[in-house]
Order: sequence, then structure tokens, then C-alpha cells
Amino acid sequence: MFKLITLNLNGVRSAARKGVDAWLQTSNAHCICVQELKAQQEDMDETLNALGGHKGFFHFAEKKGYSGVGIYTKHVPSDVVVGFGNSEFDAEGRYIELRFDTPNRKLSIISSYFPSGSSGEDRQEAKFRFLDAMEPHLAKLKQSREFILCGDINIAHKQIDLKNWRSNQKNSGFLPEERSWMDRLLEDTGLRDVYRQLHPDTTAECYTWWSNRGQAWANNVGWRLDYHLATQELAAKAKVSSVYKVERFSDHAPLTVEYDFKI
Repeated sequence: MFKLITLNLNGVRSAARKGVDAWLQTSNAHCICVQELKAQQEDMDETLNALGGHKGFFHFAEKKGYSGVGIYTKHVPSDVVVGFGNSEFDAEGRYIELRFDTPNRKLSIISSYFPSGSSGEDRQEAKFRFLDAMEPHLAKLKQSREFILCGDINIAHKQIDLKNWRSNQKNSGFLPEERSWMDRLLEDTGLRDVYRQLHPDTTAECYTWWSNRGQAWANNVGWRLDYHLATQELAAKAKVSSVYKVERFSDHAPLTVEYDFKI
């Protein structure tokens, strides 16, 4: 089984102080996709470069203390792709792809951090530009490779993906335009939302993010913002998925999926 975790760290140094490395050491994951590093290469000490005991590969944002993604892996990749060819968002450190190619298979594991539009109209417009760029990129990638994209998508796709859907229909993360984009992505590219494939009806158990306001965590007033999006062949091999909520390393919870294949 191939065990793959995704987690928005909300700062890799902060998550490390909260014990994420110890948990990852016991997780037996093969790859760990992380988002929102909020760090530069010079901030990464020995532990941060090897969370869970695995070698880390990173895409840092140009702006200090902002964004950034990474993948920790116990397997040696055949290639590392940093960025997806969009100068605006590559500067923000939002995409890294590890390739594990063999003569019989072209396989990619991707960690991506989609923008949030919650801070204002400018960032919402940036989010829409990111979505417009990411969809054709993934469609083209799918023509030549099998892949699993893990990340904080910053979109709750369906009503069952957040607690208070009625009051959030005009808020970033649950806007009709964002949800329609998810519809198109899944329909037009044939990608699969792996968690929903395995758990089509879960509600409260599916949430992966909670606001720091009020008692959102205590009352489980959450959103499902973190995903595994996989090509059909790989999605069909997904057997088990879970959201880990025993400990809290971030405002997000780790999402783990086990797949019936090996690298």
C-alpha cells in the first residue's frame, strides 16, 4: 500500500513546535505533501528538511513568511518540477511535483496550495486567475502522466463539505463560481475527488479546516478544503482514507489516503 498524507501546516516551524514531526514519524507514510510553509530555505533546519524522517523537496515563495509547498518522501524521485509555468503564482510558491517514473509508468505526486480569496477582492480575483491557469495545466498533464494532486484547494465543493453552507454562499471558498470550477475540473478532466469517492455522504467527519474565530474547532464548525485529486487509474486504487483530529498541528487537519500500488 502507498500511504499519502496532505496537510496545510500554517507555518512549518509552528507545526513542528506543536509536534507534527513526532506524529509523522509514526505515520508510516511514503509521501507527505505540505502547504503553507511560511518559510525560506535558510529557515529550514535539519528537522524541518526531513519531517517524518523523509527527504523534503520545496517550492518557497519569494515573499518571506508566505505560502510555500513541499513534499517529503522516502522514495528518490526521478525528477522534481518546481512551479507550473505561471510567473505570477510560481513567485508565490504554490506547486511542486515529484516524478517517479519507470519504464512502464509515469507517475507524479503533486503538492499545491490554491490561493484564498478571503482577504479581499484583489485576492479573490487572483484566485480566479489561478484556477483559470491550473485547469488546463492539469488537463495537459493528464494526457501523459498518472498523478495525484494533494493540497489545500481552498474550495468546499458541495453543501456537505462545510457546516454552515447557507450562510457562506457569498463567501470565498464556497462561491458558486468556485464550486462550478470544481465541477468542470472533475467532469472535463476526469479527475477524481478521492475522499468523496470513498466517503460519498460524510459530513462532520470530512472537515479539514476550522476558523480560529469563536469555538469553531470545539464545535466542529468546519470546512473540507484539503483534497487528493487523482487520475482515474490511481483513484481506483484508493482503499482507505481518514482525517486525523486527535492532535492539532495547524488550523487544518491531515488527510491520509492509502492506495493499492507501490512506487
